[in-house]
Amino acid sequence: MGGALGGVVSVISFAFSAHYLMQQERRMALERKDIKNIAHLARLAISEADIPEYARNLSNILALVEQMQAVDTSGVTPMAHPLDAVQRLREDGVTETDQRDHFQQIAPAVEDGLYLVPKVIE
Repeated sequence: MGGALGGVVSVISFAFSAHYLMQQERRMALERKDIKNIAHLARLAISEADIPEYARNLSNILALVEQMQAVDTSGVTPMAHPLDAVQRLREDGVTETDQRDHFQQIAPAVEDGLYLVPKVIE
C-alpha cells in the first residue's frame, strides 16, 4: 500500500496496537439494561443468556470507535477513493429518438403530453 492510504492504515494500526491495553481498562462497558434498551429500539428479541455476549461485543465495537477517533488525521487529505483512479466519461449526448407520441398513442389517458393515472392518495 502506498500514498495516503498506506499512511492512514499505518497510523490506525499503530494507534490500535499502542492504545489497545489502555482502552481495555477504561473503555465504556455496556450494562444489561443498555443491551435490553438497544434490543427494544431495534425490535430484537435477545435471550437473557445472550446478553453478556452482546454487551461484550458492542463494548468492543465502541472501544474500537473510540480508538479510531483518537487518531490525529489533521494531515490526511480526504479521498473519494483509495486509488488514484479516473473515471472515463462519455460525451453527454442524446442516443435515442423521442418516441413520446408513439407511446402516448397506446396509453389509456393522456393530457397535455402527460400520462393520467388514477388517484391513489385521498
